[in-house]
Amino acid sequence: MNNSALAKEIGAQHYATQLTGYDEMYADKGKVLPYWEHFMNSIEQIGRDELEHRRREAQRLLRENGVTYNVYADAQSLSRPWKLDPIPLLISSEEWAVIEAGLIQRAELFNLILKDIYGEQSLLKKGLLPVELVYGHEGFLRPCVGTLPDTERQLFLYSANLARGPDGRMWVLDDRTQAPSGAGYALENRSVMTRVLPDLFGESQVHRLAGFFRALRTGLANRSPTSRADSRIVVLTPGPFNETYFEHAYLSSQLGYTLAQGDDLTVRDGRVWLKSVQGLQQVDVILRRVDDSFCDPLELKSISRLGVAGLLEAVRRGNVAVANPLGSSVLENNALLAFLPRLSRHLLGQELLLPSVATWWCGQRRECNFVLENLGRLVIKQIDRASGIHAVFGANLSSQEKSQLRAAILAKPYLYVGQEQVGFSTVPAFVDGQIAPRNAILRNFVVAGEDGYQAMPGGLTRISPLKDNLVVSNQAGGISKDTWVLADQPDQQVSIWLQPRRDHIVEAINEPLPSRAADNLYWVGRNLERIESAARLLRTVLQKWREAQDYTEYSDADCLKTLLRALTHVTVTYPGFVNGDPSLLTNPLPELTELIKDAERHGTIPSSIHAFTQSAFSIRDLWSQDTWRSIDDIRRCWRAGTFNQPLEIGALQSKLDDLISAIVAFTGLTSESMTREAGWLMLDGGRRLERCLSLIALLRATVVIKQEDSTQYQLLEAVLMTTDSLSIYQRRYRSFVQLPMVLELLVLDQTHPRSLVYQLNQLYDYVKALPRERGKVRISAEEKLVLEAFTKIRLIDITALTKTREDSVIYSALDEALADTSKLMWRTSEMIAKAYFSHAEGPHQLNPTQLEDEL
Repeated sequence: MNNSALAKEIGAQHYATQLTGYDEMYADKGKVLPYWEHFMNSIEQIGRDELEHRRREAQRLLRENGVTYNVYADAQSLSRPWKLDPIPLLISSEEWAVIEAGLIQRAELFNLILKDIYGEQSLLKKGLLPVELVYGHEGFLRPCVGTLPDTERQLFLYSANLARGPDGRMWVLDDRTQAPSGAGYALENRSVMTRVLPDLFGESQVHRLAGFFRALRTGLANRSPTSRADSRIVVLTPGPFNETYFEHAYLSSQLGYTLAQGDDLTVRDGRVWLKSVQGLQQVDVILRRVDDSFCDPLELKSISRLGVAGLLEAVRRGNVAVANPLGSSVLENNALLAFLPRLSRHLLGQELLLPSVATWWCGQRRECNFVLENLGRLVIKQIDRASGIHAVFGANLSSQEKSQLRAAILAKPYLYVGQEQVGFSTVPAFVDGQIAPRNAILRNFVVAGEDGYQAMPGGLTRISPLKDNLVVSNQAGGISKDTWVLADQPDQQVSIWLQPRRDHIVEAINEPLPSRAADNLYWVGRNLERIESAARLLRTVLQKWREAQDYTEYSDADCLKTLLRALTHVTVTYPGFVNGDPSLLTNPLPELTELIKDAERHGTIPSSIHAFTQSAFSIRDLWSQDTWRSIDDIRRCWRAGTFNQPLEIGALQSKLDDLISAIVAFTGLTSESMTREAGWLMLDGGRRLERCLSLIALLRATVVIKQEDSTQYQLLEAVLMTTDSLSIYQRRYRSFVQLPMVLELLVLDQTHPRSLVYQLNQLYDYVKALPRERGKVRISAEEKLVLEAFTKIRLIDITALTKTREDSVIYSALDEALADTSKLMWRTSEMIAKAYFSHAEGPHQLNPTQLEDEL
């Protein structure tokens, strides 16, 4: 089949044969809309194979950028991929004008309702809203009454889910007013689509999204209760296990804000402060992505571990602005849809431009009877989305299930609504190599700007994965689409960032590093070094194992056994080869297999990679795209399912090579792209400290032990190979490998990046540069510890350390020096954690007496 035939197979003619209801591509049956016809002709020219290639390219970009949507209790946890269909939803400029006006009208209406519910409550007093509808909803937070500041637009962000019914009209299925999600995913979808379909995007004259996000940034800055030009804005996230955590990190990075969890914030004297390594920093505006009832365990939901105790009091005092306001989830009441037409006429003097899906609230007797009589034809929902009970399609229920539902409604009728079951329109989607119709929902976004509400031109379209499936959600495996609003002429280029006046110098703003982020950076460095040290030593062990398979040389056998024990000491996977089954030393395969595959056992390679990835994902907002790709490469390098059974040494060595190369790439990227501020100090400081500990463990398990000359030579050579120092040794000494020179290179050489003294020197510079409260003459506790270790190592006499009694089995003086250094490093780690990761008042607020006590 030639390319032309392939093109026709995926084109509109083939798609038209599947048309069953209202479809976005058709004006009426058999007639393709002009803008869709132009687009589909271009798709036909691309061809099926090339379109499939571009779909895969889109998924690759999304994966490398770390775009995920987490489903609670999903085994895939942090790595569930975000799915993007390469066929966008097209909307003409004429139709968009109608949708846009309707969205802005609804935002204005909900803003007025919100202000009234938490203010004068005239709607309740006049009977325009039933008391049970408001007070019976979990989103109504009584402590928030009277807390809204006196500004025109309290509702900062608004979102609506739209679907087109069989009659071609756009209907609002539900509204999102608490912490609407999806805008960040829409921006990432657009970024990917402009790369995989650049020509089509340019030809279609698509409205750009930058104006919306510029209004978002400006609107947040204008909400600051202070007049400071550098108002501090944070994005409050529940954390990396939240379903939309990627979006939280993505938006904070794109907008230049600090991503904070509840533990990162504290309230002092009625103000909100960010706990950072630089000390407490006042927060002016919070863009929250935490459900409002979880935001303050002191006054709202006491079981919450996601919020900030005292936040509501800080809001009352007008010291911090929260967007959206606490309590705004009351507007997501499904029953409210039934009252919106009357409220729109009362508050705005206008009819609703975008109608809601027909809704009957069971809190009213006549409406309740109607719902009960028509259970089989309606969709039943609870008024509160947080209840965990999703839409129930009455037509799918058995007689027993209908009886149970009827009893539940009669018991608490005010908790339920019935809604008309709307048949969604279909959109073209690229599924299994062909273009087929799928039901779709469009999520739009509106933000409060300087002169009114502004809608994002487009939004996030989601389609059902299966044909005729009316459940369209990411939780159910939905697929996303970019949404193209077509302009009459090329859209003007607009930046998210405000354009400064010509020749005007803008002062740099250094965002503080939250203590939690510093903690994660520190452990990214430590876990990375654990992976690398384990991988390098394991690679050496495999090479020696290959050489000594049959143990024909006694020295080979002893060298291998010592290296196997060293592997257990370095990875801390006890008992392993040290105190475990002695037969493992002659048949190491079972233990090596666990080190390679067992992600549940602490210290194994997959366990360290998992810990590294978790720490890195928790601070997703701090990484560049290139750096995140290298993080993804490390994660993908080591998947237990990819190993052959039985293990092949050659293939395993190759995988270790790839893993080490990926680690080197990450190290190079961070070294070349991160500014030498607190974040870098924590990341590389963690690496240096862990490298000290790993190197000491390796040396104590190998060269400290006295061996026969032939065995010692092989061990020394293996240690040099493991530390990537063999070629340096050969160039520098040009002699037989001997213990004094090996120790000189690996312990005392300040120019060698793998030596112990080099790590201590770097670590001392880092801890000295970390921000803290300084005394005039005193140095910090961690500085003292590192300086003590550095000085002791520098004063080592290698010749003296390698001389010992004939009856001794180890070089005891050398072992003692290394052991002392290891203890000092562990104490240093404890002091760094205490000073920067768990402080409440700021880093290093210890007085001189406390400093002495710590030491």
